[in-house]
Amino acid sequence: MLGSCLLIAAVTYLLGSIPTGYLLVRIFRHEDIRSVGSGNIGATNVLRTVGKGLGAATFLLDMLKGSTAVWVGGLIGSMLIPDAPLRSVQALAALCAVLGHMFPIWLKLRGGKGVATGFGVFLVAAPWAALAAISVFIVVLFLSRFVSLASILGAGLFPVFAFFMVTGQKPAVFIAVQFAVALLIIVKHHQNIRRLLAGTESRFGARK
Repeated sequence: MLGSCLLIAAVTYLLGSIPTGYLLVRIFRHEDIRSVGSGNIGATNVLRTVGKGLGAATFLLDMLKGSTAVWVGGLIGSMLIPDAPLRSVQALAALCAVLGHMFPIWLKLRGGKGVATGFGVFLVAAPWAALAAISVFIVVLFLSRFVSLASILGAGLFPVFAFFMVTGQKPAVFIAVQFAVALLIIVKHHQNIRRLLAGTESRFGARK
C-alpha cells in the first residue's frame, strides 16, 4: 500500500514538474522565461513577455499535464491498490502534480503558481467544481483585469463549489487536498496580494 502510494506520488510529481512554459520559450524563442517579466514560468508571464500564442500553449499544456497526472495516478491506483477509494488516489495525484508544477526539481524548485495545473487536476477529479471555479476566474478577470485577483478568487471558491457539486463518496483526503491546493495557489500569489493591497498590481492588457 505504502509503496504503491509512493509510486503514484513520484510519477505524478514528475508529470507535474514538466516546465512547459520554460521549455516552450527556450525552444521557440531561445530565451529563459525566468529572466524576463516576473520571472515566473507560468502562462501569464509567458503571454505578457513573449506572446499570446506561447502563452495560450503554456496554459493548455500545464492544464493537460495536471489532468494526465490525475488520470495516470488513478490508473496506477486501480491496478496496484484496487481497494483504495478512487477519489483518494486522485487526490494524492492531484496534490503531487500541483507540487511538481510549483516546485519542479528540474528548475531548482522555482516553478509556477499552479492555476492552470490546478484547474487540470480537478477537471478530472471534480469537473463541475473546476468549471465553476474557472468561470469565476473568467468573470473576475473580465471585470477587474487582474489575473492575480481572478486566480485567487477562483482557487479560494473551488472547495466551496466542490462541497455542493461533487456527488458520491468524499473521502477526507479528497476534501483536504481541495483546500490544500487552493491554499497553495493563494500563498503562491503572496507578492500579487501585496501589490493589490498597495494598488500597484498590473492589469491584464495594460501597457508596460
